[in-house]
Amino acid sequence: MYQLSDYDYDLPEQLIAQVPAADRKGSRLLALDRNTGSVSHHRFSDIADMLSPTDVLVVNDTRVIPGRLLGRKSTGGKAEVLLIDFAGGTREKQGDRNVFACQCLVKSSKKPGIDTEILFEAGLSARIQHHHGEGVYTVLFSSDQPFEKALEQQGRVPLPPYIARSENREDSPDDKNTYQTVYAAKNGAVAAPTAGLHFTGDLLAAIREKGVEIHALTLHVSYGTFMPVRENDIRNHKIHTERYHVDEKTAGRINAAKKQGRRIVAVGTTSVRTLEYLADENGNISAGSGSCDLFIYPGYRFRIVDKIITNFHLPKSTLLMLVSAFAGKGKILDAYQVAINEKYRFYSYGDAMFIG
Repeated sequence: MYQLSDYDYDLPEQLIAQVPAADRKGSRLLALDRNTGSVSHHRFSDIADMLSPTDVLVVNDTRVIPGRLLGRKSTGGKAEVLLIDFAGGTREKQGDRNVFACQCLVKSSKKPGIDTEILFEAGLSARIQHHHGEGVYTVLFSSDQPFEKALEQQGRVPLPPYIARSENREDSPDDKNTYQTVYAAKNGAVAAPTAGLHFTGDLLAAIREKGVEIHALTLHVSYGTFMPVRENDIRNHKIHTERYHVDEKTAGRINAAKKQGRRIVAVGTTSVRTLEYLADENGNISAGSGSCDLFIYPGYRFRIVDKIITNFHLPKSTLLMLVSAFAGKGKILDAYQVAINEKYRFYSYGDAMFIG
């Protein structure tokens, strides 16, 4: 149960989705009963019928920033900068320049030193301020326009490594829009909370009309979500931290629903981790902001989440371990094999599961 090899499975490469479904809610949906292990097959639009009027749906409203910047060092060499803590960044005005500083991953042919300058287009530049190790630097950006505007113009969506894209923007799909939930509101993520990609405005309206409450929390998905587990005993793995925020109203409504015996349905593993991180022994959550570093793997006792809407996750990943903790490793891997046999699409742009 605690060996990394226990969470491996074989996936044909052609089942890794490279582009989103033409219709978000038209994706396939595999429903898994975690008590019996039985599975059934649906379209994601069916989720409105599968929810009960008393359910509470909890979504993550983080917004993916176009945080991948391609530039050149002042000496001429290519450099790539990936913003990894936008939400923790600082802003100030220096004369007529807009200055923004945050932690970034920096890649170049030669390891950049302190004060290395990196130049981008349209008056945006960056300077290395501090090296934290493992390719992480504090980078000071300077622009003649508000930094967020410069980032929207110059930045690219930092897609997962298993999604292939040309460096030519014109050849690529519109990932800035499709790799974003329709309810994304708070800038800060470097990866989308992908279970939410299946919802449309119409589908959410139908769910609300049924009586289901929908509440949002924020967890800014970090680059650590793609970091592999390298420990053979998964209990020795140190999970990445991610910034979260839950307001008083949301916490109060979720707590009230839980006391009334209503089901809490978490959309995505990010919502699950945030809710469970904030839950006390009685299943009450506290409002607030901070850093979530909860690693959920088999043996964990869930305090608040009753059902999960999620995508299909990578082998040996912490996300696969989380859903295995919720439904049982054997039932999850059996369901994954059914999905493979039925040629479901996997990972970020792939199909979905409803586990309950």
